[in-house]
Amino acid sequence: MTDAWDERRKALENKYFHDLEKELIEKIKTATREKLVRQYCLGRCPKCGERIEPIDFRGVPMDKCLSCGGVWLGPNDLRILSEKDHRTWFDRWFKESDLSEINPES
Repeated sequence: MTDAWDERRKALENKYFHDLEKELIEKIKTATREKLVRQYCLGRCPKCGERIEPIDFRGVPMDKCLSCGGVWLGPNDLRILSEKDHRTWFDRWFKESDLSEINPES
């Protein structure tokens, strides 16, 4: 009878360590995947994956993809750009948006 209880105890212990190792392996996989994504996607276009070049537009730093033509701004770059150039395209863009909200027929 004691052999059955010992086997059960060993089986539960093995299951515990198996689950623990499985969880650790998953954490390592996730960390490795994140590291690889950051390493290989740095300086790459989020849309097409080609190389992006840093450019400066009216004093605002941004990145431009030479392949698809996409322009990528940092978190505050659109706000800075709108403050510098508020009377041109940015102002027209929001005025058209405001007019369409006021007159939905047009």
